[in-house]
Amino acid sequence: MTTILQTPADWPRPLLGEAPAVDPADLDAAVRAGAFAGLTRALRHLGATLTTATLSESGLRGRGGGGFPAAQKWRAVAATPDGVATPDGVATPDGVATPGGVRYAVANGYEADPAGGTNRHLMTARPYAIVEGLAIAALSVGAEEAILAVRAEYTDAVAVLERAVAAAQEAGYVGEDVLGSGRAVRMTVRTVQGAYLLGEETVLLKALEGRRGQPEQRPPYPSECGLWGRPTLVHNVATLAAVPWIVVHGADTYRAIGDPDAPGTVLVAVSGAVATPGIAEVPTGTSLAEIVGLAGGMANGRSLKAVLVGGPSGGFLPADLAATPYTFGALRAAGAHVGSGSVVVLDERTCIVDLARLLTRYCADEACGKTIPCRIGLRRMYEIGERIAGGLARLTDPQLLADLGADIVGSALCDHERLATGPLATAMRYFRPEIDDHILRGVCPAGVCTPIGVAAAGTAHGG
Repeated sequence: MTTILQTPADWPRPLLGEAPAVDPADLDAAVRAGAFAGLTRALRHLGATLTTATLSESGLRGRGGGGFPAAQKWRAVAATPDGVATPDGVATPDGVATPGGVRYAVANGYEADPAGGTNRHLMTARPYAIVEGLAIAALSVGAEEAILAVRAEYTDAVAVLERAVAAAQEAGYVGEDVLGSGRAVRMTVRTVQGAYLLGEETVLLKALEGRRGQPEQRPPYPSECGLWGRPTLVHNVATLAAVPWIVVHGADTYRAIGDPDAPGTVLVAVSGAVATPGIAEVPTGTSLAEIVGLAGGMANGRSLKAVLVGGPSGGFLPADLAATPYTFGALRAAGAHVGSGSVVVLDERTCIVDLARLLTRYCADEACGKTIPCRIGLRRMYEIGERIAGGLARLTDPQLLADLGADIVGSALCDHERLATGPLATAMRYFRPEIDDHILRGVCPAGVCTPIGVAAAGTAHGG
Protein backbone atom coordinates (compact mmCIF):
# COMPACT_ATOMS: atom_id res chain seq x y z
CA MET A 1 0.00 0.00 0.00
CA THR A 2 1.34 3.44 -0.94
CA THR A 3 2.27 5.71 1.96
CA ILE A 4 1.24 9.33 1.46
CA LEU A 5 3.73 11.52 3.28
CA GLN A 6 2.40 14.27 5.48
CA THR A 7 3.03 17.79 4.23
CA PRO A 8 2.46 21.19 5.90
CA ALA A 9 -1.21 22.05 6.29
CA ASP A 10 -0.89 25.23 4.24
CA TRP A 11 0.48 23.45 1.19
CA PRO A 12 -2.19 23.17 -1.55
CA ARG A 13 -3.04 19.74 -2.98
CA PRO A 14 -4.42 20.18 -6.51
CA LEU A 15 -3.42 16.64 -7.46
CA LEU A 16 -4.09 14.49 -4.41
CA GLY A 17 -7.09 16.38 -3.05
CA GLU A 18 -7.82 17.07 0.57
CA ALA A 19 -8.86 13.59 1.69
CA PRO A 20 -8.62 10.11 0.15
CA ALA A 21 -11.89 8.61 -1.06
CA VAL A 22 -13.13 5.31 0.36
CA ASP A 23 -13.96 4.21 -3.18
CA PRO A 24 -12.05 6.34 -5.72
CA ALA A 25 -14.44 5.28 -8.51
CA ASP A 26 -17.57 6.37 -6.57
CA LEU A 27 -18.89 9.10 -8.87
CA ASP A 28 -21.44 10.54 -6.44
CA ALA A 29 -18.80 10.98 -3.75
CA ALA A 30 -16.41 12.51 -6.27
CA VAL A 31 -19.03 15.01 -7.48
CA ARG A 32 -19.80 16.01 -3.89
CA ALA A 33 -16.08 16.67 -3.46
CA GLY A 34 -16.07 18.94 -6.54
CA ALA A 35 -15.39 16.61 -9.45
CA PHE A 36 -16.52 17.84 -12.89
CA ALA A 37 -17.06 21.40 -11.69
CA GLY A 38 -14.12 22.34 -13.89
CA LEU A 39 -15.58 20.55 -16.90
CA THR A 40 -18.91 22.30 -16.38
CA ARG A 41 -17.24 25.71 -16.15
CA ALA A 42 -15.02 25.08 -19.16
CA LEU A 43 -17.90 23.87 -21.33
CA ARG A 44 -20.71 26.22 -20.29
CA HIS A 45 -18.90 29.42 -19.33
CA LEU A 46 -15.39 29.64 -20.74
CA GLY A 47 -15.34 27.79 -24.03
CA ALA A 48 -12.25 26.40 -25.71
CA THR A 49 -10.42 29.70 -26.25
CA LEU A 50 -10.78 31.02 -22.71
CA THR A 51 -10.07 27.61 -21.18
CA THR A 52 -6.80 27.42 -23.11
CA ALA A 53 -6.00 31.02 -22.15
CA THR A 54 -6.59 30.16 -18.48
CA LEU A 55 -4.22 27.23 -18.77
CA SER A 56 -1.63 29.46 -20.42
CA GLU A 57 -1.90 32.11 -17.72
CA SER A 58 -1.54 29.47 -15.01
CA GLY A 59 1.91 28.53 -16.27
CA LEU A 60 1.20 24.79 -16.15
CA ARG A 61 4.03 22.76 -17.63
CA GLY A 62 3.96 19.08 -18.50
CA ARG A 63 4.58 16.81 -15.54
CA GLY A 64 5.89 13.92 -17.63
CA GLY A 65 9.47 15.12 -17.22
CA GLY A 66 9.92 17.45 -20.20
CA GLY A 67 8.23 20.48 -18.67
CA PHE A 68 6.81 21.79 -21.95
CA PRO A 69 4.13 24.51 -21.52
CA ALA A 70 0.80 22.70 -21.66
CA ALA A 71 -1.17 25.48 -23.34
CA GLN A 72 1.28 25.55 -26.26
CA LYS A 73 0.44 21.94 -27.03
CA TRP A 74 -3.28 22.70 -26.86
CA ARG A 75 -3.00 25.61 -29.27
CA ALA A 76 -0.83 23.62 -31.68
CA VAL A 77 -3.32 20.75 -31.84
CA ALA A 78 -6.32 23.05 -32.18
CA ALA A 79 -4.62 25.06 -34.95
CA THR A 80 -3.75 22.03 -37.10
CA PRO A 81 -6.66 21.77 -39.56
CA ASP A 82 -6.71 18.16 -40.70
CA GLY A 83 -3.37 16.59 -39.90
CA VAL A 84 -1.73 14.51 -42.59
CA ALA A 85 -2.58 11.29 -44.34
CA THR A 86 -2.34 8.08 -42.39
CA PRO A 87 1.29 6.86 -42.75
CA ASP A 88 1.91 4.22 -45.39
CA GLY A 89 1.62 0.69 -44.09
CA VAL A 90 -0.25 1.72 -40.94
CA ALA A 91 -3.75 0.39 -40.58
CA THR A 92 -6.25 2.20 -38.40
CA PRO A 93 -8.39 0.11 -36.01
CA ASP A 94 -11.09 -0.33 -38.63
CA GLY A 95 -8.61 -0.76 -41.49
CA VAL A 96 -9.36 2.55 -43.22
CA ALA A 97 -7.86 6.01 -43.08
CA THR A 98 -9.34 8.36 -40.50
CA PRO A 99 -11.40 11.21 -41.96
CA GLY A 100 -10.08 14.75 -42.11
CA GLY A 101 -10.57 16.84 -38.99
CA VAL A 102 -10.17 13.94 -36.55
CA ARG A 103 -8.04 14.75 -33.51
CA TYR A 104 -7.03 12.67 -30.52
CA ALA A 105 -6.27 13.40 -26.87
CA VAL A 106 -4.12 10.85 -25.05
CA ALA A 107 -3.38 10.55 -21.34
CA ASN A 108 0.02 8.96 -20.80
CA GLY A 109 -0.25 6.62 -17.82
CA TYR A 110 2.71 4.45 -18.72
CA GLU A 111 5.20 4.59 -15.87
CA ALA A 112 8.34 2.54 -16.39
CA ASP A 113 10.59 3.82 -13.61
CA PRO A 114 11.01 1.05 -11.01
CA ALA A 115 11.39 3.71 -8.30
CA GLY A 116 8.35 5.68 -9.47
CA GLY A 117 4.72 5.04 -8.61
CA THR A 118 3.30 8.55 -8.59
CA ASN A 119 1.23 8.03 -11.74
CA ARG A 120 -0.04 4.68 -10.53
CA HIS A 121 -1.19 6.18 -7.26
CA LEU A 122 -2.85 9.09 -9.02
CA MET A 123 -4.74 6.78 -11.38
CA THR A 124 -5.98 4.54 -8.56
CA ALA A 125 -6.71 7.26 -5.99
CA ARG A 126 -7.90 10.18 -8.17
CA PRO A 127 -9.30 8.71 -11.40
CA TYR A 128 -11.94 11.40 -11.89
CA ALA A 129 -9.38 14.19 -11.82
CA ILE A 130 -7.67 12.51 -14.78
CA VAL A 131 -10.92 11.72 -16.60
CA GLU A 132 -12.14 15.29 -16.13
CA GLY A 133 -8.82 16.82 -17.15
CA LEU A 134 -8.69 14.68 -20.28
CA ALA A 135 -12.27 15.63 -21.17
CA ILE A 136 -11.52 19.36 -20.75
CA ALA A 137 -8.40 19.03 -22.87
CA ALA A 138 -10.20 17.09 -25.58
CA LEU A 139 -13.02 19.62 -25.80
CA SER A 140 -10.54 22.51 -25.89
CA VAL A 141 -8.52 21.13 -28.81
CA GLY A 142 -11.48 19.70 -30.72
CA ALA A 143 -10.70 16.03 -30.13
CA GLU A 144 -13.68 13.69 -30.00
CA GLU A 145 -11.54 10.63 -29.28
CA ALA A 146 -9.78 10.44 -25.91
CA ILE A 147 -7.58 7.57 -24.76
CA LEU A 148 -6.27 6.71 -21.32
CA ALA A 149 -3.11 4.70 -22.03
CA VAL A 150 -2.12 2.65 -18.99
CA ARG A 151 0.69 0.21 -18.37
CA ALA A 152 -0.79 -3.28 -18.67
CA GLU A 153 0.84 -4.44 -15.42
CA TYR A 154 -1.09 -1.75 -13.52
CA THR A 155 -4.20 -3.91 -13.30
CA ASP A 156 -5.48 -2.03 -10.27
CA ALA A 157 -5.27 1.31 -12.06
CA VAL A 158 -6.88 -0.13 -15.20
CA ALA A 159 -9.83 -1.49 -13.20
CA VAL A 160 -10.41 1.81 -11.36
CA LEU A 161 -10.15 3.91 -14.51
CA GLU A 162 -12.50 1.65 -16.46
CA ARG A 163 -15.11 1.95 -13.69
CA ALA A 164 -14.63 5.71 -13.56
CA VAL A 165 -14.97 6.16 -17.33
CA ALA A 166 -18.08 3.99 -17.42
CA ALA A 167 -19.69 5.93 -14.57
CA ALA A 168 -18.77 9.28 -16.13
CA GLN A 169 -20.23 8.19 -19.44
CA GLU A 170 -23.47 7.03 -17.85
CA ALA A 171 -23.79 10.39 -16.08
CA GLY A 172 -23.12 12.34 -19.28
CA TYR A 173 -19.73 13.80 -18.37
CA VAL A 174 -18.15 12.01 -21.33
CA GLY A 175 -19.64 10.26 -24.33
CA GLU A 176 -21.63 11.35 -27.36
CA ASP A 177 -23.31 14.34 -25.69
CA VAL A 178 -21.16 15.86 -22.94
CA LEU A 179 -23.41 17.63 -20.42
CA GLY A 180 -26.07 18.11 -23.09
CA SER A 181 -23.81 20.32 -25.18
CA GLY A 182 -23.99 18.25 -28.35
CA ARG A 183 -20.19 17.83 -28.12
CA ALA A 184 -18.70 14.34 -28.06
CA VAL A 185 -15.72 13.00 -26.14
CA ARG A 186 -15.53 9.25 -26.57
CA MET A 187 -13.16 8.00 -23.88
CA THR A 188 -11.55 4.58 -23.65
CA VAL A 189 -8.94 2.91 -21.46
CA ARG A 190 -6.19 1.17 -23.44
CA THR A 191 -3.48 -1.02 -21.95
CA VAL A 192 0.02 -0.93 -23.40
CA GLN A 193 3.14 -2.84 -22.54
CA GLY A 194 6.72 -2.69 -23.60
CA ALA A 195 10.06 -1.26 -22.57
CA TYR A 196 11.04 1.78 -20.53
CA LEU A 197 10.91 3.89 -23.67
CA LEU A 198 7.12 3.80 -23.84
CA GLY A 199 7.04 6.86 -21.63
CA GLU A 200 8.18 8.90 -24.65
CA GLU A 201 5.13 10.26 -26.45
CA THR A 202 5.93 9.19 -30.02
CA VAL A 203 6.77 5.68 -28.81
CA LEU A 204 3.53 5.51 -26.83
CA LEU A 205 1.53 6.49 -29.91
CA LYS A 206 3.22 3.76 -31.92
CA ALA A 207 2.34 1.23 -29.24
CA LEU A 208 -1.30 2.32 -29.42
CA GLU A 209 -1.15 1.70 -33.17
CA GLY A 210 0.34 -1.74 -32.63
CA ARG A 211 3.67 -0.75 -34.13
CA ARG A 212 7.24 -1.26 -32.93
CA GLY A 213 8.10 1.06 -30.05
CA GLN A 214 10.75 3.38 -31.46
CA PRO A 215 10.82 7.18 -31.32
CA GLU A 216 10.25 9.37 -34.35
CA GLN A 217 12.28 12.32 -35.54
CA ARG A 218 10.57 15.58 -34.59
CA PRO A 219 9.25 17.71 -36.25
CA PRO A 220 6.58 16.89 -37.17
CA TYR A 221 5.34 16.78 -33.61
CA PRO A 222 2.34 14.72 -32.46
CA SER A 223 0.33 17.95 -32.43
CA GLU A 224 0.59 17.88 -36.23
CA CYS A 225 1.03 14.19 -37.01
CA GLY A 226 0.31 11.90 -34.10
CA LEU A 227 -1.95 8.88 -33.62
CA TRP A 228 -2.94 7.44 -37.01
CA GLY A 229 -1.31 10.50 -38.61
CA ARG A 230 -3.75 12.93 -37.01
CA PRO A 231 -3.23 15.90 -34.66
CA THR A 232 -2.82 14.43 -31.18
CA LEU A 233 -2.51 15.95 -27.74
CA VAL A 234 -0.40 13.83 -25.38
CA HIS A 235 -0.13 14.67 -21.70
CA ASN A 236 1.07 12.84 -18.63
CA VAL A 237 -1.81 11.93 -16.29
CA ALA A 238 -0.45 14.29 -13.61
CA THR A 239 -0.59 17.20 -16.05
CA LEU A 240 -4.22 16.45 -16.85
CA ALA A 241 -5.17 15.97 -13.19
CA ALA A 242 -4.15 19.58 -12.48
CA VAL A 243 -6.37 21.03 -15.23
CA PRO A 244 -9.78 20.89 -13.42
CA TRP A 245 -8.29 22.56 -10.32
CA ILE A 246 -6.90 25.38 -12.45
CA VAL A 247 -10.20 25.93 -14.25
CA VAL A 248 -12.13 26.07 -10.96
CA HIS A 249 -9.68 28.09 -8.84
CA GLY A 250 -8.27 30.32 -11.56
CA ALA A 251 -4.93 30.85 -13.22
CA ASP A 252 -3.67 33.38 -10.69
CA THR A 253 -4.27 31.02 -7.77
CA TYR A 254 -2.32 28.26 -9.44
CA ARG A 255 0.49 30.55 -10.58
CA ALA A 256 0.97 31.70 -6.98
CA ILE A 257 1.99 28.15 -5.98
CA GLY A 258 5.64 27.16 -6.06
CA ASP A 259 8.31 28.32 -8.48
CA PRO A 260 7.30 31.24 -10.76
CA ASP A 261 8.97 29.64 -13.78
CA ALA A 262 7.03 26.38 -13.37
CA PRO A 263 4.13 26.98 -10.98
CA GLY A 264 2.03 24.41 -9.18
CA THR A 265 2.74 21.18 -7.41
CA VAL A 266 4.43 17.91 -8.35
CA LEU A 267 4.22 14.38 -7.02
CA VAL A 268 7.49 12.90 -5.82
CA ALA A 269 8.17 9.29 -4.82
CA VAL A 270 10.82 9.25 -2.10
CA SER A 271 12.62 5.96 -1.47
CA GLY A 272 15.99 4.60 -0.44
CA ALA A 273 17.70 5.31 2.86
CA VAL A 274 14.88 7.30 4.45
CA ALA A 275 12.82 6.57 7.53
CA THR A 276 9.45 6.58 5.72
CA PRO A 277 9.42 5.98 1.95
CA GLY A 278 6.31 7.28 0.22
CA ILE A 279 4.69 9.80 -2.11
CA ALA A 280 4.30 13.50 -1.42
CA GLU A 281 2.72 16.41 -3.27
CA VAL A 282 5.09 19.35 -3.02
CA PRO A 283 5.13 22.85 -4.50
CA THR A 284 7.69 23.24 -7.27
CA GLY A 285 10.84 24.82 -5.87
CA THR A 286 10.81 22.71 -2.72
CA SER A 287 14.42 21.81 -1.92
CA LEU A 288 15.69 18.26 -2.05
CA ALA A 289 16.53 18.55 1.66
CA GLU A 290 12.89 19.41 2.45
CA ILE A 291 11.70 16.47 0.38
CA VAL A 292 14.01 14.11 2.27
CA GLY A 293 12.69 15.63 5.50
CA LEU A 294 9.09 14.82 4.52
CA ALA A 295 10.15 11.16 4.44
CA GLY A 296 11.40 11.36 8.00
CA GLY A 297 15.01 12.11 7.12
CA MET A 298 17.76 9.54 6.97
CA ALA A 299 17.03 6.08 8.35
CA ASN A 300 18.95 4.70 11.32
CA GLY A 301 21.07 7.80 11.75
CA ARG A 302 22.83 7.31 8.42
CA SER A 303 24.57 10.14 6.58
CA LEU A 304 23.25 11.57 3.32
CA LYS A 305 25.71 10.86 0.51
CA ALA A 306 23.69 11.62 -2.60
CA VAL A 307 20.21 11.85 -4.07
CA LEU A 308 19.39 10.16 -7.37
CA VAL A 309 16.82 12.42 -9.01
CA GLY A 310 14.94 11.47 -12.17
CA GLY A 311 14.93 7.67 -12.25
CA PRO A 312 17.35 5.31 -14.02
CA SER A 313 18.46 8.07 -16.39
CA GLY A 314 18.64 10.66 -13.62
CA GLY A 315 21.61 12.27 -11.95
CA PHE A 316 23.44 11.81 -8.66
CA LEU A 317 23.44 15.05 -6.68
CA PRO A 318 25.78 15.10 -3.65
CA ALA A 319 24.78 16.07 -0.12
CA ASP A 320 26.17 19.59 -0.52
CA LEU A 321 23.59 20.19 -3.26
CA ALA A 322 20.65 19.20 -1.06
CA ALA A 323 19.42 22.81 -1.19
CA THR A 324 18.77 22.44 -4.94
CA PRO A 325 15.14 23.37 -5.65
CA TYR A 326 12.96 20.75 -7.30
CA THR A 327 12.34 22.62 -10.55
CA PHE A 328 12.93 21.78 -14.19
CA GLY A 329 15.66 24.37 -14.68
CA ALA A 330 17.56 23.92 -11.42
CA LEU A 331 17.69 20.14 -11.68
CA ARG A 332 18.73 20.25 -15.32
CA ALA A 333 21.54 22.69 -14.51
CA ALA A 334 22.76 20.34 -11.77
CA GLY A 335 22.78 17.33 -14.11
CA ALA A 336 19.52 15.69 -13.03
CA HIS A 337 15.92 16.05 -14.20
CA VAL A 338 12.35 15.72 -12.94
CA GLY A 339 11.70 12.56 -14.93
CA SER A 340 9.17 10.26 -13.31
CA GLY A 341 9.25 12.09 -10.00
CA SER A 342 11.45 9.55 -8.22
CA VAL A 343 13.87 10.73 -5.54
CA VAL A 344 16.15 7.93 -4.32
CA VAL A 345 18.10 8.83 -1.20
CA LEU A 346 21.52 7.23 -0.81
CA ASP A 347 23.65 6.92 2.32
CA GLU A 348 27.37 6.36 2.88
CA ARG A 349 27.05 2.63 2.19
CA THR A 350 26.31 3.26 -1.50
CA CYS A 351 29.08 3.01 -4.09
CA ILE A 352 28.29 5.61 -6.74
CA VAL A 353 30.49 3.81 -9.29
CA ASP A 354 28.66 0.53 -8.80
CA LEU A 355 25.18 2.05 -8.91
CA ALA A 356 25.98 4.28 -11.91
CA ARG A 357 27.16 1.29 -13.97
CA LEU A 358 24.02 -0.68 -13.05
CA LEU A 359 21.76 2.19 -14.07
CA THR A 360 23.65 2.56 -17.35
CA ARG A 361 23.21 -1.15 -17.97
CA TYR A 362 19.47 -0.75 -17.35
CA CYS A 363 19.25 2.18 -19.78
CA ALA A 364 21.23 0.24 -22.41
CA ASP A 365 19.00 -2.81 -22.00
CA GLU A 366 15.85 -0.68 -22.33
CA ALA A 367 17.04 1.23 -25.39
CA CYS A 368 15.07 0.54 -28.58
CA GLY A 369 18.18 0.22 -30.76
CA LYS A 370 17.13 2.70 -33.42
CA THR A 371 20.28 4.84 -33.33
CA ILE A 372 23.87 3.62 -33.24
CA PRO A 373 25.17 6.04 -30.56
CA CYS A 374 22.46 4.88 -28.17
CA ARG A 375 22.52 1.20 -29.10
CA ILE A 376 26.30 0.83 -28.97
CA GLY A 377 27.48 3.87 -27.03
CA LEU A 378 25.46 3.16 -23.89
CA ARG A 379 26.67 -0.43 -23.89
CA ARG A 380 30.28 0.76 -24.14
CA MET A 381 29.69 3.21 -21.26
CA TYR A 382 28.36 0.38 -19.13
CA GLU A 383 31.39 -1.76 -19.99
CA ILE A 384 33.72 1.03 -18.90
CA GLY A 385 31.81 1.34 -15.62
CA GLU A 386 32.10 -2.40 -15.23
CA ARG A 387 35.85 -2.21 -15.70
CA ILE A 388 36.19 0.54 -13.11
CA ALA A 389 34.09 -1.33 -10.54
CA GLY A 390 35.87 -4.63 -11.23
CA GLY A 391 39.45 -3.47 -11.05
CA LEU A 392 40.20 -3.68 -14.77
CA ALA A 393 40.07 0.02 -15.56
CA ARG A 394 42.43 1.87 -17.83
CA LEU A 395 43.84 5.28 -17.00
CA THR A 396 42.13 6.69 -20.09
CA ASP A 397 38.67 5.43 -19.07
CA PRO A 398 37.42 8.66 -17.41
CA GLN A 399 38.15 10.67 -20.55
CA LEU A 400 36.64 7.95 -22.71
CA LEU A 401 33.47 8.07 -20.61
CA ALA A 402 33.24 11.83 -21.05
CA ASP A 403 33.80 11.63 -24.81
CA LEU A 404 31.27 8.83 -25.31
CA GLY A 405 28.67 10.62 -23.23
CA ALA A 406 29.07 13.84 -25.22
CA ASP A 407 28.73 11.96 -28.52
CA ILE A 408 25.57 10.17 -27.37
CA VAL A 409 23.92 13.34 -26.10
CA GLY A 410 24.93 15.31 -29.18
CA SER A 411 23.34 12.84 -31.58
CA ALA A 412 20.29 11.92 -29.49
CA LEU A 413 16.99 11.21 -31.22
CA CYS A 414 14.89 11.07 -28.04
CA ASP A 415 15.09 12.00 -24.37
CA HIS A 416 15.99 8.48 -23.32
CA GLU A 417 19.19 8.68 -25.34
CA ARG A 418 19.78 12.27 -24.27
CA LEU A 419 19.43 11.52 -20.56
CA ALA A 420 20.73 7.95 -20.24
CA THR A 421 24.30 9.14 -19.80
CA GLY A 422 23.24 11.00 -16.65
CA PRO A 423 24.26 8.49 -13.96
CA LEU A 424 27.85 8.11 -15.11
CA ALA A 425 28.12 11.77 -16.16
CA THR A 426 27.11 13.03 -12.71
CA ALA A 427 29.29 10.39 -11.06
CA MET A 428 32.21 11.90 -12.99
CA ARG A 429 31.10 15.44 -12.17
CA TYR A 430 30.53 15.13 -8.44
CA PHE A 431 32.23 11.92 -7.33
CA ARG A 432 35.44 11.90 -9.33
CA PRO A 433 37.58 11.21 -6.21
CA GLU A 434 35.57 8.01 -5.69
CA ILE A 435 36.23 6.98 -9.29
CA ASP A 436 39.92 7.74 -8.86
CA ASP A 437 39.95 5.65 -5.69
CA HIS A 438 38.74 2.69 -7.75
CA ILE A 439 41.13 3.25 -10.65
CA LEU A 440 44.34 4.47 -9.03
CA ARG A 441 44.25 3.11 -5.53
CA GLY A 442 42.22 -0.06 -5.83
CA VAL A 443 39.86 1.12 -3.10
CA CYS A 444 36.05 1.25 -2.96
CA PRO A 445 35.25 3.72 -0.16
CA ALA A 446 31.84 2.13 0.36
CA GLY A 447 33.30 -1.39 0.50
CA VAL A 448 31.04 -2.61 -2.31
CA CYS A 449 33.55 -3.23 -5.11
CA THR A 450 36.90 -5.01 -4.99
CA PRO A 451 38.93 -3.05 -7.52
CA ILE A 452 42.63 -3.45 -8.21
CA GLY A 453 44.65 -0.24 -8.44
CA VAL A 454 46.15 0.72 -11.80
CA ALA A 455 48.69 3.46 -11.05
CA ALA A 456 50.17 5.71 -13.70
CA ALA A 457 53.74 5.09 -14.73
CA GLY A 458 56.19 6.35 -12.13
CA THR A 459 53.64 6.48 -9.29
CA ALA A 460 53.12 4.08 -6.44
CA HIS A 461 49.83 2.33 -5.70
CA GLY A 462 47.87 3.71 -2.81
CA GLY A 463 46.85 1.42 0.02
